Amino acid sequence: MGARHWKGLLAAAALAAAGCNSDGHGDDAFGREAAPVAASCPEAVPSTARCLSGRDSAGAYYLIAMPAQWNGHLVLHAHGGPSLEAPTPERAVEDLTRWAVMVKAGYAWAGSTFRQGGVEVRDAAEDTERLRRIFREHVAQPQRTVLHGQSWGAGVAAKAAETYTAASVGSTPYDAVLLTSGVLAGGTRSYDFRLDLRVVYQYLCNNHPRPTEPAYPLNIGLPADSTMTQADLNARTAECLGLDKPAAQRTPEQQRKVQTIASVIRIPASAIQSHLNWGTFHFRDVVSLRTGGASPFGNTGVQYTGSEDDAALNAGVLRYRADPQAVTRFAEDTDPTGRIPVPVLSTKWIDDPTAFVELDAYFAQVMAQGGSADRLVQTFTTRGTHSYISDPTYPTLMDALLAWVEQGSKPTPASVAQQCPALEATFGAGCSFAPDYRPAALDTRVPPRTRP
Repeated sequence: MGARHWKGLLAAAALAAAGCNSDGHGDDAFGREAAPVAASCPEAVPSTARCLSGRDSAGAYYLIAMPAQWNGHLVLHAHGGPSLEAPTPERAVEDLTRWAVMVKAGYAWAGSTFRQGGVEVRDAAEDTERLRRIFREHVAQPQRTVLHGQSWGAGVAAKAAETYTAASVGSTPYDAVLLTSGVLAGGTRSYDFRLDLRVVYQYLCNNHPRPTEPAYPLNIGLPADSTMTQADLNARTAECLGLDKPAAQRTPEQQRKVQTIASVIRIPASAIQSHLNWGTFHFRDVVSLRTGGASPFGNTGVQYTGSEDDAALNAGVLRYRADPQAVTRFAEDTDPTGRIPVPVLSTKWIDDPTAFVELDAYFAQVMAQGGSADRLVQTFTTRGTHSYISDPTYPTLMDALLAWVEQGSKPTPASVAQQCPALEATFGAGCSFAPDYRPAALDTRVPPRTRP
């Protein structure tokens, strides 16, 4: 779904301020930014809206949409992924296309591509905060600003909300936070199962790497100088698991291996390829670019279950110990602290195969440990996808969140579920909130392990 006509005009980059505080992410990291320029909106956005685009001083592209009948509130979007490629303007177009419902509901919307590809949470949080300032300086002064994080971007939003506060900025930057389909246990816990997938896949397939290729620790993803592509990896999974074929066309041996992985890792067969990709290329990004060449991922002490012969599996899989310093570095960048001073509302499709619902249970613990338990309400749905749940879901959550902020009316899962059907007349069918659902602990989904 492309734009009607993506104008190639982008504002000239302004020079970033030279000074910053001790962590490099304080108020002094922001200088004056060039004004955005007019751009055509994506087709999904109402034709009466106007859009603005630009490139900030750090190198991130951004896109802003203003509805004709603006309700006065801004949704500041932190996108999922992350992509490992350099940012492009088209990424912002894709994000606005997906979240056009926010503009249809009367909200201004602003989204950054982030300045770089890769698993870099604090920089993405800083880019998001920079866009908030651009909007206020050059576009309008919103009555309320809601920070919306989707998927990996939910971790970005959580980090931004705890980093940029009234205490650090001088005024309240974000009035509330909306987290949807979030990867919410931080990098040091959210990705454990992808190492589990790597070692179980290698035990069954022994082709990533092949015996004829140089060996390397699987917890680094890939060597930094590897030339493997995603197409190469797809060919290997096709060879061993037949993932390029419907289940009925796989050999019995391929299907047996697929079922073993699905049972042990507790992901559907349809999600094996994507998680293996992340456990390969994203792990390399983390280790080679973020943690000094050492891996923060380990599986020491894990007891794998669900195969035809768990004893043989546990004896045969490769084992790795996470490097303590790498864990510390990765945690500082990616792990939430739970110290968010404003209301937080989240939602998750119960059967999300990408960001497990049990991650939300862990995030609730983190918020409680950080003193923010009373500022968190979690909701869950019975239908949806990881990338998008449904059109009425998001305006319902926004209404509930703003009522909490402005009227002190804290929502409950039941009240959100009750409010949603009234919005279906405007936004179409799609309400499926499950007010009584509570996720199990993360350790019930991803086996515990010895940590540094």
